[in-house]
Amino acid sequence: MTERFAIYFAPSATSNLWERAATWLGRDAADGDLFHGPVAGIDRDRLLNLTQSANRYGFHATIKAPMALFEDTNEAELRSAMTEFAAKHEPFSLGRLKLVSLHGFLALIVDGQHDQLQDFASHVVEDFEPFRAPMSVKDRAARAAKGLNERQIELLDAYGYPYVFEEFQFHMTLTDRLGEADAADIFQAATTWFSPVLEEAIVLDRLSLFHEPEAGKPFRRLADFKLGSPS
Repeated sequence: MTERFAIYFAPSATSNLWERAATWLGRDAADGDLFHGPVAGIDRDRLLNLTQSANRYGFHATIKAPMALFEDTNEAELRSAMTEFAAKHEPFSLGRLKLVSLHGFLALIVDGQHDQLQDFASHVVEDFEPFRAPMSVKDRAARAAKGLNERQIELLDAYGYPYVFEEFQFHMTLTDRLGEADAADIFQAATTWFSPVLEEAIVLDRLSLFHEPEAGKPFRRLADFKLGSPS
């Protein structure tokens, strides 16, 4: 069994955004609840078919990508390090999120360049790198085969993930890659469903620890570490 841990941003599990996203995806990664029935006029079975990967990973923005833990570390030490890290950083506004089609899948992103966010994400990647076990040759080959550029390959080899530092783009995935037959009406449904919770600015006020118990299983939201909280 190979378990993995990920350091994500996810809004409060009692927030309207989290509840809407969990309902849309059909699963609440915090408590395991499953949702049934249509969403914004879209049949649930159809929506589940278009959100299989997004459902498995849970609603989040990746900061430190899923990783197996290095052999000399463990979950308790990772939690302790996250508590200490969170205590040293203050919450900050991301502004209002917007719904976009990103390389064929729907996602919520920040509007425009956000230097504070980029800097924060870079610190997370570097500070928690000692916890990451090296990638397997198989996993590295699979990732490298996905059309990465030279810089992304360099980052993959150094940090186990190609989309860090200047390649990082904050996004909260809402669907898998959509075909032409689904793109327009799913985008309209997502617009209808999420617009009421995108009126106000969102604050990055925590890091969330997610856990994959074994390859291919759904990720669960284990714990939140609020920024600015005493360690």
